[in-house]
Amino acid sequence: MFKSWGPIADDAEEEDFKRLSAEEVKSLQKNLSRVSPWRVLGAQVLVGVLVSLLAWWVTGLTVAAWSAAYGALAVVVPAIVFLRGLRRQQGAQHAGAALGGFFVWEMVKVVLTVAMLFAAPGLIPDLNWLALLAGFVVTMKVYWVAMWLHSVRKKSVAKLLMN
Repeated sequence: MFKSWGPIADDAEEEDFKRLSAEEVKSLQKNLSRVSPWRVLGAQVLVGVLVSLLAWWVTGLTVAAWSAAYGALAVVVPAIVFLRGLRRQQGAQHAGAALGGFFVWEMVKVVLTVAMLFAAPGLIPDLNWLALLAGFVVTMKVYWVAMWLHSVRKKSVAKLLMN
C-alpha cells in the first residue's frame, strides 16, 4: 500500500529493473509509435464533419448542421493554435521553459475555446445549442479514442516484443 523508502526498497526495485542495450533501445523505439497530434486533429476534423452531416440528416435543418460544425470548430481551431504554439517550444533548452510554454499555450487554447462558444449566438442565427454541444463533445472525445487506440496498439507491440 505504502511505498517503502530506503535501501531495502531500492534493492527490490533494482531486481525488477532490466537495463537495455543500445540495440534493444533502438528496436523498441522503432516498434513503438507515437500518436501524432496532427493525426488526432485530422480525426477531429473528420468526426466534426460527420457529426454535422448527421445533425443535418436527423433534423433536416441546415442550422443544426452549422451549429454542430461550429461546435467542432470550437475544438479544432484552438487545438491548431495550441499545436502551432507547442511547435515553437520544441527548441526550449530548459525543461521549466518548455513546461511553462505548455501551460501558456494550454491557457490560450482554453480562452479561445470559451471565446468561440460565447461568440456562437452572434455568428450563427437561430443557433441550435443541442447540435453545437453534440459537435463540441463528440469532437472533443476523439482525444480519448486516440489514447485508447494507442494503448491497445502499445499492448500488442509489447506482446510481440515479449515473444
